Amino acid sequence: MDRERFCRLLDRLVGWTDYLYFHLMGEPLCHPLLGEFLALAGERGFRVVLTTNGTLLLQQQERLLGSPALHKVNVSLHAFEANDLPMSFADYLSGCVAFGQAARGKKLVVYRLWNEGGADRLNGQVLDALHRAFPGEWKPQRRGVKLAEGVFLEHGEKFDWPDLEAEDGGGQVFCYGLRDQIGVLCDGTVVPCCLDHEGDISLGNLLKQTMDEIMASPRTRAVCAGFGQGKAVEELCRKCGFARQRFG
Repeated sequence: MDRERFCRLLDRLVGWTDYLYFHLMGEPLCHPLLGEFLALAGERGFRVVLTTNGTLLLQQQERLLGSPALHKVNVSLHAFEANDLPMSFADYLSGCVAFGQAARGKKLVVYRLWNEGGADRLNGQVLDALHRAFPGEWKPQRRGVKLAEGVFLEHGEKFDWPDLEAEDGGGQVFCYGLRDQIGVLCDGTVVPCCLDHEGDISLGNLLKQTMDEIMASPRTRAVCAGFGQGKAVEELCRKCGFARQRFG
C-alpha cells in the first residue's frame, strides 16, 4: 500500500474506529513507509496496534517506541516454529524478549503462544526466557498472564484458518466480525474480519465507496444479521476454525 492510498483509507475510516491494526497477513515491520504510516494515523487520532512475527523488532525498536500513535505490539512467538524464519531461535527469542523489556511501561506488549496442540515443541524454552526476563509473580489474566507493567503473555490452541477448500463445519457459528472489527485489504477491499486475507467475502471497496455505503449493502447486512443469530451465512465463515474454537 502506498502513501496516497493509505491516506485515502484513513480519511474514510475516521469516525468508525479508534484503533487501527496493522496486520491481516503479511509482516507490518517490513513496510518501508511504516514510520510515516504511524505518524499519519496519529495525526488523525487513531491508535495503532501491530501484529508481528518478531523478527524485526530490534531493528524497528527506536521507531516503534518513539511513535506516539503506537498503542500495542502483539508478538506471535509461535511464528518461529511454524515458519522458516531467517535467523537462529536463540537470536529470535532474545530479540523478542529484549523488545518487551525496552517497551515495559511505554507501550503494551502481548506475547502470543497460539500453538497449543500444534507446533509447540519450543514453548518450554520460550517460557524459561520470559521468566528470566520478567522475574517475580506472574498475575493471571483472562487470556493468559501479566508478566510486568504493560507486558502480557497469551496462550491459545492452534486453530485452522478459514479456507474455502476446507470441510464445511455447519452454519451454527458466532463471530465478532462486523460487530467490533472489519478488515481492509491493501487494495481497499473491505472484509468482515482479519482472517479473510484473500478477500473471499468482499463487502465493497473503501477506495470507491464510503463505509456507510458498505455497511448498508445487502451482503454486509446479511452477515451481521446471521452472526446476531449465531449463524454463518457465508461459506468461508462456515469453514473457520478460529470462530468455532474461540467463540463456539
